[in-house]
Amino acid sequence: METPSIQDLGNIAIVAQDLITRFSLGVLAAIAIIAIGNWLAKLGRQFVRRLASKANLDPTLTNFINALIYYGVLGFAVIAALNRLGVQTASLIALLGAAGLAVGLALQGSLANFAAGVLLLIFRRFQVGDLIEGADVFGHVEEISLFTTAVVTVDNKTVVIPNAKLTSENITNYSSKGKIRADMVVGVAYETDIDHVRRVTLETMAADDRILRSPAPSVVLTELADSSLNFSVRPWVKPEDYIPVKNSLYEVLKKRFDQEGITIPFPQRDVHLFQAN
Repeated sequence: METPSIQDLGNIAIVAQDLITRFSLGVLAAIAIIAIGNWLAKLGRQFVRRLASKANLDPTLTNFINALIYYGVLGFAVIAALNRLGVQTASLIALLGAAGLAVGLALQGSLANFAAGVLLLIFRRFQVGDLIEGADVFGHVEEISLFTTAVVTVDNKTVVIPNAKLTSENITNYSSKGKIRADMVVGVAYETDIDHVRRVTLETMAADDRILRSPAPSVVLTELADSSLNFSVRPWVKPEDYIPVKNSLYEVLKKRFDQEGITIPFPQRDVHLFQAN
């Protein structure tokens, strides 16, 4: 076996030194890329936070965008650092893309709810505390997340609604305007004086502090029904008083009608008998 010469050993040392130098420079460059990427990610997160504060975006959406930007920029920095170290990242990116596609196909419903949640948080069709009706649920909004919305019904049940179902149907927001009209129907006997009914009903509503003075409540005869004169009673209330007023006003009106001698009739029919000769 031939013994390596001093010149060969010198050449090997030079090559090894060159490799170590290149590897060290690559490691330093990779560390610098990751450090710069981390700095840019934090900078982008601060920029989004300031922009969201000016736009008054929902905190849930703001936190999600911040996390998306931070980890997105940091991920690109890691890939660039690996590429600088000589790692073939093309196959890695292709693998991540395929995995993302597979996950997306498996979670189509969840992604639809996620997209609907983003739209709800951006356009703010309703907020926490609002009284809404949507997806066959009526109640106050307790929580809005990226995938679901929690609504507390009038009987204190919490209903969790998928956001995709909520946005695919009509949403009625009872709180958005700050006041709402509580439409009620009251029937009285045909022989009752119309002006008397209107005066008594307006006096009853005026005695309730929960009913707003502006817009003024109204009492309108809207139907000559089979057995009664039907009046539409229309008080304006704050959204939080909508259900309590509707629940109590019928009882108060019945007691006041009894005092005033106003009759609320039962359904009735006139039956005529003819005797055949």
